[in-house]
Amino acid sequence: QVQLVESGGGLVQAGGSLRLACAASGRSFSTYVMGWFRQAPGKEREFVSGISRSGDRTYYADSVKGRFAIYRDNTKDTVSLQMNSLKPEDTAVYYCAASTSSAISWDRRDEYDYWGQGTKVTVSS
Repeated sequence: QVQLVESGGGLVQAGGSLRLACAASGRSFSTYVMGWFRQAPGKEREFVSGISRSGDRTYYADSVKGRFAIYRDNTKDTVSLQMNSLKPEDTAVYYCAASTSSAISWDRRDEYDYWGQGTKVTVSS
């Protein structure tokens, strides 16, 4: 089992940047595929980005490609999401998630076993 705690959310103007962090504790972090999801008010939770166990593969939703970047540090049990060129439509609660799946479908919420409590990102126009 792993516990996930997100941080780094806040209020930023359109065009600005934020870096979200997710700290993991518990079972070996490097055994988990990690992902970021977000949920805007009145909408379903959606996939944002994912990273493989070793960090050699990354995946992004089309809506964030070229603007967001995901990183992980298995020595510090953390995964980060660097968000640049933020838009008002990026406003959401962002969740960190961990998966034990051996052949993950990145954008499927039910592939992820553990979730953090979320951190709120608000982008003003």
